[in-house]
Amino acid sequence: MTNQQRIDLIERFIREHKYADLQTLAAKFSGSLSTVRRALDALESRGVVRRHHGGASLVETDAVSQEYDFIARDQRHPEEKFAIASIVAALVKPGMTVILDGGSTTYAVARLLAEKRLQIITNSLPVASLFSDIGSAETIVTGGNIYSRLGVLVGPLCEQSFDQTHADLAILGGAGITESGIWNHNALIVAAQRKMIAAAERTVFALDESKFGRKALSLTSPFDARFTIVTNTRPAPAVVRSIATSGATLTVAAK
Repeated sequence: MTNQQRIDLIERFIREHKYADLQTLAAKFSGSLSTVRRALDALESRGVVRRHHGGASLVETDAVSQEYDFIARDQRHPEEKFAIASIVAALVKPGMTVILDGGSTTYAVARLLAEKRLQIITNSLPVASLFSDIGSAETIVTGGNIYSRLGVLVGPLCEQSFDQTHADLAILGGAGITESGIWNHNALIVAAQRKMIAAAERTVFALDESKFGRKALSLTSPFDARFTIVTNTRPAPAVVRSIATSGATLTVAAK
């Protein structure tokens, strides 16, 4: 394979999947990490990708790329989200049943899980599409009404789906984290997340530092001993104390 052929294949892969990490590209296209880095440098110089620590994401400029608000938000804090997603993905073992919601950091986790053999349960249309396109997981999509701005299913049918579900792990996002717990903006999304938490043995919240100290419309849940909170930097002392008092686990991604 020539260098140009490898660059073309990597470009096609990233255009299809929006993001790729160095290890995945090296394995798929028979190159060393340094060879992949050079290919990504070439694509970045053409404005095709944006380099991040450990990988690259597609630079999207057309209207279609902004179909869902969370995809636009996914371009914010990319290195922090990748660091958080890497830790969360490492918690997921082959054969697990995993619930994934529709947050931007959760979507970053989904990208890293796409090659694992899992059973995925989701109310997120983009997450379902991701696994349908590239994953080896069995994917179950809940019912519900489409909340089009985020591409998630909500409402009574969605909540009933989780009433009849058991999962090893739920991986969720949120709009804010304070000493009171995890917050989110939309009451229907909060209701669905509460059902996800109830359906799972353990719950991981993937939250970057932009969520610290922020309250939203509804408190999704106070901290619980079954929770793991994964962030990219240490929260305020009051939040750390509240997490510790509840018995929940706080994990901070290394910089």
